Amino acid sequence: MLEAIILTVITAATPLLLAATGELVVEKSGVLNLGVEGMMVMGAVAGFAVTVSTGSPLLGIVGGAVAGVLTSLIFAFVTLTLVANQVASGLALTLFGLGLSGLMGESFVGQPGIKLQSLDIPGLTTLPFVGKILFGQDILVYLSFAAVFGVAWFLNRTRAGLILRAVGDNHASAHALGYSVIGVRYVAVMFGGAMAGLGGAYLSVAYTPLWVENMTAGRGWIALALVVFASWMPWRAAIGAYLFGAVTVLQFHAQALGIGFPSQFLAMLPYLATVIVLVAISGNRRATLFNTPSSLGKSFVPDR
Repeated sequence: MLEAIILTVITAATPLLLAATGELVVEKSGVLNLGVEGMMVMGAVAGFAVTVSTGSPLLGIVGGAVAGVLTSLIFAFVTLTLVANQVASGLALTLFGLGLSGLMGESFVGQPGIKLQSLDIPGLTTLPFVGKILFGQDILVYLSFAAVFGVAWFLNRTRAGLILRAVGDNHASAHALGYSVIGVRYVAVMFGGAMAGLGGAYLSVAYTPLWVENMTAGRGWIALALVVFASWMPWRAAIGAYLFGAVTVLQFHAQALGIGFPSQFLAMLPYLATVIVLVAISGNRRATLFNTPSSLGKSFVPDR
């Protein structure tokens, strides 16, 4: 039973980790994109549609990432080129994504999907207990871990990562040094869109291979909270994603064990945990302010 619980926690945490890792990079560049939910649900419907149409879950994953990027470009154009308010634009993007995904996916409701298969490594996957946990996951689970290490290395060990952090901390100074603030932020927003799209595609291709309207069910908002919980550090985002994944799975196992709590209370546990974590973090303002990009949410207008 412990093995089953760990496996379900991993599957519940993976879409959160993918989306949160992408949003972390976006916010490190000084952009606040509240449209993660909209990009995730667009990735979910595109991933399912491509998978059903081509018969290939791998192409579905690519389709989900592309849909996330295209959706993020709408936000980037509105906020970076037209200099619209980032908060309002992000909320509008979420509403846009939820509506458009419902329209696009109407014909796919009720259709059976094709599940992304897990890896099967001879001699390793069959190991007792640890075999399926470490060597029997699907490719997106391993990609989520690679993304955490890759983003941490990029932000802290590369010149490009230093430039991105400089743009997020003080866009005026970065511009004075000759760096393209708008260009850096465009790339960061597109990366965040791709990761959110992958998180959405995971839901409709690997987690539950089907499409239902609004199947992200608020996971994009949890991913946003994870970035704050992590204080914009990738390894903390990974820990937070698995904590939230455990809380999500708790409701199913509590119902299976016959624990006498109303189903509505168990269903709200992940979101209640989100609020509690955000309140707890607000008490440690020093650590939060130290890691917060100084230009987060502030528009930049280059000199003409």
